[in-house]
Amino acid sequence: MANNTKNIMIVGVGGQGTLLTSRVLGGIIVNAGYDVKLSEVHGMAQRGGSVVTFVRYGEKVAEPIVEEGQADVLIAFERLEALRYAHFLKKDGVIIVNDHRIDPITVVTGMAQYPDDIIEGLEKEHKVLRVNAMEEALKMGNSKVFNIIVLGVAAKHMDFSKEAWLETIEKTVPPKTVEINKQAFLLGYES
Repeated sequence: MANNTKNIMIVGVGGQGTLLTSRVLGGIIVNAGYDVKLSEVHGMAQRGGSVVTFVRYGEKVAEPIVEEGQADVLIAFERLEALRYAHFLKKDGVIIVNDHRIDPITVVTGMAQYPDDIIEGLEKEHKVLRVNAMEEALKMGNSKVFNIIVLGVAAKHMDFSKEAWLETIEKTVPPKTVEINKQAFLLGYES
């Protein structure tokens, strides 16, 4: 049974919309009739803290936590977070990374340096899809939808139809933002 379980990780920084993203993901999985377990691990609600959400689904899922080396898809809303959690990825897994930099407090205070060439380094060992979602979201006139653009790219690596995604987004996001979130999803999905 365990081998048909899919493991998805969403990593980012507090305030980047990881929760909304995991709610959309949880919604589509439940609608498809799978058992799903969601867990927020290092969830620090304040901006700047690392936030990790595990999403596991299959016929029957016992454990909510994804072990190292087991993630099929790693969705990273920020470059350093992608690097920090890349070891969770399976050999044939895929990283979808928002090419965006947010300095953690250690960098801001000068205690650490932000590494160079993170994505290039990850590409040496993993299949990496890079998306400049923040730039695209700003072009759309709403920086908050960048996470749904990233999800759109990631959706290609999951077992659900475009229609099912759009339907779930419609039910999950705030009513006033339905249209822009659907556009953001399609932008990522069709890229």
